[in-house]
Amino acid sequence: MSRRERIRKMLLVEPGTPAGLSQRDPAWKEGDEFGQLSDKRLKSTAREILETGVHELSDAQELLWASDTYALLVVFQALDAAGKDSTIEHVMSGVNPQGVHVVSFRQPSSEELDHDFLWRISEALPERGRIGIFNRSHYEEVVSLKVHPEWLERQQLPPGKRGKQFWRTRYDDINAFERHLDRSGTKIVKFFLHVSKEEQKRRFIARLDTPGKEWKFKASDVAERAHWDEYMQAFEDAITATSTTWAPWYVIPADHKPVMQAIVARLLVETIQGLGLSWLEVSDKDRIANVNARQWLEAEDE
Repeated sequence: MSRRERIRKMLLVEPGTPAGLSQRDPAWKEGDEFGQLSDKRLKSTAREILETGVHELSDAQELLWASDTYALLVVFQALDAAGKDSTIEHVMSGVNPQGVHVVSFRQPSSEELDHDFLWRISEALPERGRIGIFNRSHYEEVVSLKVHPEWLERQQLPPGKRGKQFWRTRYDDINAFERHLDRSGTKIVKFFLHVSKEEQKRRFIARLDTPGKEWKFKASDVAERAHWDEYMQAFEDAITATSTTWAPWYVIPADHKPVMQAIVARLLVETIQGLGLSWLEVSDKDRIANVNARQWLEAEDE
């Protein structure tokens, strides 16, 4: 097994096994490749790897677009300040914007609340040949709402208990939904950006102290921080229940942003490469037409 494959397997939550978030180090730096580097050298090395990944992802996305057979859905979930926005910005920086669509799911509208919880997700899915990115997603329905079950009241659900069986049913619905998408040609890969409580605090304070960054800070984020343990348990339960062979979860260490971004880029490239795509073959008829077109073009100068 190659080193890259060993790292992938370490980050993967194997289906049917616990996510084990409390045993995973948010500050992990890919072992020998980054582990002994100074902070300055760590950033520069990770950025070099990220740059390579960005170029590879650009080529992979072009092949995905040309094949027009599969779509790729990328799900990002994390606690506040883990780096979802910056990861999307850096990793997708080399991809053709026409082939990518980013959706940030906010508080549901009244129309969305009048449908089932997966309805607005279906409306935002990527077309074949495109990459869809969910910055937060349907997993808020089994994480944030599990931490704040009172928010379920707005959904006007049929009467019933909201205990363990209720959440198991939602996990089952998500798994079935994602299985349907996979069978229909939408490949799903899910990233939990695993930031430590100490690093989150540092980033919050940095936002307050840095001119032009304070707008990113919300006092409500600190209020949610008080529910840290509840959120981590909700993520543990959701990731454990919904990491499947057709829609796997990867837990990405998020305390070192450049390392995190390099890892995400690498995994996205491997995911597209795993689809077994190839460039379209030109038919004999089209090849003859192309030869004739070339002759016309060359004759223009004569």
